[in-house]
Amino acid sequence: MPKRLRSARVLVTAVASMAAGLLPAASASAAAGAAAHGSAAGALPLAPLSVTVQHADAHRGDLFVAPNGVPGRYASGVEILSPDGRHVVWSHTLPQGTQAADFRAQTYHGEPVLTWWQGTGLGALASGVDVVYDRHYRKVAEVRAGNGYTADGHEFLITRHNTALILAYAKRTADLRAIGGPADQQVIDGVVQEIDIPTGKVLFQWKAADHVPYAQSKQPLPKSATSPWDWFHINAVKEDTDGNLLIDARNTWTTYKADRRGGRVLWQLGGKHSSFTLRTAFGQKLDDAGEFFAWQHDPEPLGDGRYTVFDNESAGVANTGAGAVSELPYSRVVTFRLDPRTHRATLLRTDDQPTGLSATSQGNAQPLPGGHTLVGWGSLPYLSEFSPTGKLLFHARFPEGVNTYRAYRFDWR
Repeated sequence: MPKRLRSARVLVTAVASMAAGLLPAASASAAAGAAAHGSAAGALPLAPLSVTVQHADAHRGDLFVAPNGVPGRYASGVEILSPDGRHVVWSHTLPQGTQAADFRAQTYHGEPVLTWWQGTGLGALASGVDVVYDRHYRKVAEVRAGNGYTADGHEFLITRHNTALILAYAKRTADLRAIGGPADQQVIDGVVQEIDIPTGKVLFQWKAADHVPYAQSKQPLPKSATSPWDWFHINAVKEDTDGNLLIDARNTWTTYKADRRGGRVLWQLGGKHSSFTLRTAFGQKLDDAGEFFAWQHDPEPLGDGRYTVFDNESAGVANTGAGAVSELPYSRVVTFRLDPRTHRATLLRTDDQPTGLSATSQGNAQPLPGGHTLVGWGSLPYLSEFSPTGKLLFHARFPEGVNTYRAYRFDWR
């Protein structure tokens, strides 16, 4: 087992009953009453979703979104919408000045739960807490980062072992003279933690600077040593099919596979030191940098050595979204196969942003049953669903200025 580190603070209520499987099925009246949760008189509403493409073959799971607010017009919060996106199943608004991210349905001790992150500063030195709600829309747990860190909103994943994988950003000082920087540069490091939810103990911790050289960064050094350099920008951690971890870093253009016990990097795809030679299937193309992806998010294991990644292909200066640079004129989802034995990677399929736009930040691609893919287009106000052959089955958008960091479909009862 990994070495146990200092414990995180955690608030858990009613977890014992969840573990024992004692929660009853939600009634229709409970769901109806919960649909208005957080919508007090005079409060701002969550932004509406306008559907432009709705095909009969689209997946029937409910839509899970966390729309950000627009001051004076829309609140921030989390929302479950009907499969066609036209009706609210349940919503929950957050206090002004805070936002939510990574809202989804998960399973905890065999019971369905709702999870999300809420806080401030997503995309920078964020500070927040991960929350768990039961099927009656009651909060049953809060999960916080340990060892002096605060939880970042890019990922909150409940594992098959009923632990939580979360992320954190940490500011520190680094000697960067070896890569032409100052001896006292402020840097932002990426941290993965696995948390035991009932006790709050940190079971595993991985810090980017312990395993990845600063020279792998694609992000230019800032002009001042006191301006924190977001050299790594961790944005995802997943369990691969073998139980090891997939860790994604936007600012190195790399997905890393890390050993679940000691954290050693087993392979890396993309960026300056990829473990793989890249190839393309017929009809597929690399980006202008000769890569599968750039400034990417959300690696997802599909099995049989296949993976998807949300390929932003664009980013703003210092991840601000302003002054964007790009390696393709549009964002896409890439599907590829890796062969660690031969060190070959083959690009199998791409699903392009339907209107040819670039998402300069955020985004995800959720594998759905039957080979479908649900895509949240990050900083763009769109979400889409594609068939296994790339046909657009569903397309919708939020009002201008509103987006959801990720979007999902789940069969929620």
